[in-house]
Amino acid sequence: MAERSTAAVDVADNSGDEPLTAQADESTADGVAQNRERDTENDEAQGSGGTESPEKASPPELHSGHKLAKRYRLEECVTRLDGFSSWRAVDEKLRRAVGVHILPADHSRARSVLAAARSSALLGDPRFVQVLDAVEENDLVYVVHEWLPDATELTALLAAGPLEAHDAYQMVSQIASAMAAAHREGLAHLRLTPGTILRSSSGQWRVRGLAVNAALRGITSDTPQRTDTEAIGALLYAALTQRWPYESDAYGLSGLPKGVGLIAPDQVRAGVHRGLSELAMRALANDGATASRHESACTTPEELVKAIGEMPRIRPPEPVFTAPPEYQRTTYQQGSYGRQAPRPGATQPLPNPPPPLQSRTGKALKWAVSALLIAALGLGSWQLADALIEQGNKSEDTDQTQTTDGGDKSPAKPVSKPIAIEGARDFDPLGADGSENPDDIDKIYDTAAGTYWQTSYYTSSDFGRLKSGVGVILDLGKVQQVGKVTVTFVGNTSVELRAASGDTGTEPTSLDDYNKVAEGSGASVTLKPAKSLKSRYLLVWLTDLPKQVDDGQFRGRIVDVKVSS
Repeated sequence: MAERSTAAVDVADNSGDEPLTAQADESTADGVAQNRERDTENDEAQGSGGTESPEKASPPELHSGHKLAKRYRLEECVTRLDGFSSWRAVDEKLRRAVGVHILPADHSRARSVLAAARSSALLGDPRFVQVLDAVEENDLVYVVHEWLPDATELTALLAAGPLEAHDAYQMVSQIASAMAAAHREGLAHLRLTPGTILRSSSGQWRVRGLAVNAALRGITSDTPQRTDTEAIGALLYAALTQRWPYESDAYGLSGLPKGVGLIAPDQVRAGVHRGLSELAMRALANDGATASRHESACTTPEELVKAIGEMPRIRPPEPVFTAPPEYQRTTYQQGSYGRQAPRPGATQPLPNPPPPLQSRTGKALKWAVSALLIAALGLGSWQLADALIEQGNKSEDTDQTQTTDGGDKSPAKPVSKPIAIEGARDFDPLGADGSENPDDIDKIYDTAAGTYWQTSYYTSSDFGRLKSGVGVILDLGKVQQVGKVTVTFVGNTSVELRAASGDTGTEPTSLDDYNKVAEGSGASVTLKPAKSLKSRYLLVWLTDLPKQVDDGQFRGRIVDVKVSS
């Protein structure tokens, strides 16, 4: 499929131009509150394929409070560059924050920006910051996109230090998969920088500015897949080393020493994961600096995804528990509450023991207590024996009555027993990439408290009208009698229980192969098939998602799944 984007990336230059972070203008091209991407005209000087000179058209005269389409109220200008401006705005109709790019309709890039925005919106992949609207109106062209106040730029994360191996692995895996899906639809980013990579509060990595960022700046590339792949390699290199893999400083990161060339991340910083170090070099091999020990270069996002899949999975670090402080007794527990504290070094007198009881009175009390105890024990034993005898008589009478009547011939109800889940996998047959957070799927049946598997983010409870649902396939190991399935969610969720035919030998891969046997909604749903059900493969199919309290986004979260006979 032909590439639809006309953009290039500004991360492949090794020149000694002034670093981007030294410029005065700050921009947030795709909206992250308090984390602004720095954008200047020097970006074009560091690009690898810009073909147009900076646009001289004057930006439209706009101000805070101005409304577009009687709906989008401009709040704060975050970028003014090359004849266009970017704003943080409020969608008064839906009462949410959005970002808006604005440029004159007669701007030489207006047509390409509209085309790029509409193509990006058609992709509808939740791993990208979504384009919500692209309009030409009143001599203006404006593009409206999501604003993510809870997300953090990679630039800000790297300011605190390199990422842990697991975080870097998750970042490169998710970003490479997202870009591979975009290129399959003919879309390229071509301007991937630490400022365009965001991590949400839930740990999901997202890409902003697909096609649009580069179109706004008139950047192009003859090899868009190769350019995006090298940019991903540069991002991974920076995440592992906190250094930019070129001689010039950029994005708040120091470049490599001049004259040494491109050296592997594990030679720049001690403790870098060897597999991720080699992966970064394979993606950066386009620069011709691959060491002899490395495998073949990755020149497309698809090849990079394949290389990541061949790596051993990097698990998150074990949580570190801090030992509780040593227990110390308080003065109250020592029985000295309210007493004057002793002076250091002073000898404390021992308390005098209570005087003993008088001999005659003490003996009388002992005999009286003993007599009462003996009487109480005798009375209790008699009452207990009488109760046991009476109960035995009733049991004999009941047995005789049942025997005389011929006995109860009604069958005993089967006892429900738990069924172990042998395995599970995410099921997204209607999605663009067929995947929904597979790394966390085992959390739905683990024993750890507070863990869950979650879907991707969607713009509405009905999956943004992109699909009818997503789910999880449960493998019970063999065909078994299923009595009920209990699913615990975070937030009220609508769910269906679907089951494959009992004679199915392999796991079905189509939604039509699973028949609906039960449905329900709520935070804890018990799904009981109306008829006897025997199956090995069960599908927990989510059909309507809640809005999560912590991030305000529509997504499903499964805390626990239990199956019983």
